[in-house]
Amino acid sequence: MTKVYLIRHGKTEWNLESRYQGAHGDSPLLPSSYREIELLAESLRTVPIVHVYTSPLKRARVTAGTLIKRLGKQIPLTIDSRLKEFNLGKMEGMHFTDVADKWPQTLHNFRHHPDQFDETVIGSESFQQVIARMGDAIREFCRNNPDEDIVVVSHGAALNASINALAGASLAHLKDRGGLSNTSTTILSTNDAKHFELEKWNDTSYLKKTTVDPTDTI
Repeated sequence: MTKVYLIRHGKTEWNLESRYQGAHGDSPLLPSSYREIELLAESLRTVPIVHVYTSPLKRARVTAGTLIKRLGKQIPLTIDSRLKEFNLGKMEGMHFTDVADKWPQTLHNFRHHPDQFDETVIGSESFQQVIARMGDAIREFCRNNPDEDIVVVSHGAALNASINALAGASLAHLKDRGGLSNTSTTILSTNDAKHFELEKWNDTSYLKKTTVDPTDTI
């Protein structure tokens, strides 16, 4: 059985400011995020990871590189553009509240009703496009690493849609499990790189947080 450990990147300045980063925006990781990546590494210490795959966006690349460094192992790292964040078009760089004011229905559908989301309003990718590219990548990684443990470092919106789709959720029910938090771990397993079982969703227990920050999760 192949296990895929899907990691959302560490928290960034724009995450803290509640701004959409998307596929073209980016901002540095917060200083505190490096400690959280270290805690993530501790949680994965006993997992025999054979390969790490990451989005090309800096926030994900830095998370992946820091994770490998903290694990202290020689683990191959592959950058794959199919793992980049959802292209959010005109929303990128905007504050959540400004997007809500300008495109209230579009944002509502993006967050709660993917089957009703009209990407043409903001010039973004569609959920179907994101699911297709990320799904193709993850299935390929699993075919290339049968019966191994691999890590995928990517982004909240793209991971959320793709993980749920791989686990069998329809477009209308992609958001039923809620959001993914920064530096979280979600686990999928597969025997054939075609059918996937969700073993764990949005685990952040190793971060040992005592308070809930809503800017952590999307």
